[in-house]
Amino acid sequence: MIKNKKLIVANWKMNPTTLAEAKKLFEGIKKTASKVRNTQTVICPPSVYLSELKKFYFGHKIAFGAQDVFWEKDGPYTGEQSPEMIKDIGAKYVIIGHSERRERGETNEMVNKKVIASLKEGLNVILCIGEKVRDLQALYLKFLEEEIRSALLGAQKKNIHNLIIAYEPIWAIGKTADNAIFPHQMHEMYIFIKKIITGFYDKKLAFSVPILYGGSVESYNAELLLTQGEADGFLVGHNSLNSSKFGEILKIADNS
Repeated sequence: MIKNKKLIVANWKMNPTTLAEAKKLFEGIKKTASKVRNTQTVICPPSVYLSELKKFYFGHKIAFGAQDVFWEKDGPYTGEQSPEMIKDIGAKYVIIGHSERRERGETNEMVNKKVIASLKEGLNVILCIGEKVRDLQALYLKFLEEEIRSALLGAQKKNIHNLIIAYEPIWAIGKTADNAIFPHQMHEMYIFIKKIITGFYDKKLAFSVPILYGGSVESYNAELLLTQGEADGFLVGHNSLNSSKFGEILKIADNS
C-alpha cells in the first residue's frame, strides 16, 4: 500500500455482466488512473474477471483487489477463495465486512477471521464498518466501536500497516450526495475511528491507517469529504461502473 496518496477503490460488485464489458470499463478507467500522480486506484471486479483484467496493466498506479475472502487456506469450502489464492492471482487488496455481506449473515466473528488471515498473508485489508441508523443517544458509536474491536481482535501490531478502514454508513448508501453524509460528520468519524485504533495499538500506528468514505460519493461532494472531512479516499460503488464519473472522482482526489 502506497502511503501519503489518496486511495480510490472501485467496488464493481456483481458487475458488469460480461468480460467484454469489464475490459471496456477497465480501459476507460485506466485512461484517467494512469495519469494521476497523487492517487492510488484499486479495482475490485468480480473474481472471475481478475486474471484477465490484470493482463491489461503492468504499472503501479492501478492495483487489483478481491471483494471477499475466506479464512482457510484450502479445503472443502465450495465457492470460497483463500487469501493465498487472491495473492497468487496478483491482487493486493481485499474488501472485508461489506454491509451487503453483513446483511446476508456475515458476523463479526467471520469478519475477524477473514481480517486475521488476510493480514497474515500480506494483503491490504479494506475493513468496512458502518451503522444502519444514527440515533440521538449516539448508541451507533458503540456499534461502530464493536465492529472495529471485534474485527481487529488478535491482529498483530506488525500487520496493521496493511489495514484500511472504509466507513460506509448504511443509511447513506444509495442516497443522493446532498442527502448523505456531511463533511463535518465524516471528520467526526475520522477522529472517532483513529481514537479506537489508538486504544487498541498506539497513536502513531492509528494515524497511519487510511480512513475511506464508502457512502454516496459524487464529483460534487468528493472534494469537501477529502478536505474538510479528512477522508483519505473513497470506496466507490455504483459510480465505479461509469468510467467518466469515476474518472472525475480520481481527478478531484488527485488535486485535493
